Amino acid sequence: MWKEISVLIRKEITLEWRQKYALNGILLYVVSAVFITYLSVGAKMGTLSIPTWNALFWIILLFSAVNAVAKSFVQEQQGRQLYYYMIASPESIILSKILYNTGLTLILALLGYGVFSVILGNPVQDQGLFLLNLVVGAMGFSASLTMVSGIASKAGNNATLMAILSFPVIIPILLMAIRISKNALDGLDWSVSADKLLSLLAINALVATTSYLLFPYLWRS
Repeated sequence: MWKEISVLIRKEITLEWRQKYALNGILLYVVSAVFITYLSVGAKMGTLSIPTWNALFWIILLFSAVNAVAKSFVQEQQGRQLYYYMIASPESIILSKILYNTGLTLILALLGYGVFSVILGNPVQDQGLFLLNLVVGAMGFSASLTMVSGIASKAGNNATLMAILSFPVIIPILLMAIRISKNALDGLDWSVSADKLLSLLAINALVATTSYLLFPYLWRS
């Protein structure tokens, strides 16, 4: 299985490298969103509060993740999906998609964090906790959005369906990540965020396990 996963991930990277417009468009979205924030919400005047900085960062990251992950199964043509069905197990396919999207979302998150730090300043006092939360949040976004993208692809790539299905899962992850990053911004001890981190990890594990168990039935359809 792990050999299949590694081959499928390399395939995803190759396709992304050939279709640079998709990744470049997402990167442009991140940079432009941060710059517009700088011009419009008082950041240019130095009046941007820490809670606003935190909320804007995660909202921009969420929409960047949606744009990056939504194409997971949309770009797969019917003939290519049939070819995958014959050469790889559905478990390998869904795990490779989740791992690849996690890496892509994490790259976007780190880029967004860097752009935020340069343009809007960096008020984070506990960098370690903030970066750990960034990794766990990227994993949660990727796992949930990848599975929802697969479901939407079987329903004619209905964007409305993807938004409806992802909302109940994404909101708890987003709220938990915002609370943890707020603790990192305030420089609070890690023990204050331990229960929230465990809850976020539990949500990620639950979503990933559900995707692993249910995707084979979706794939056969």
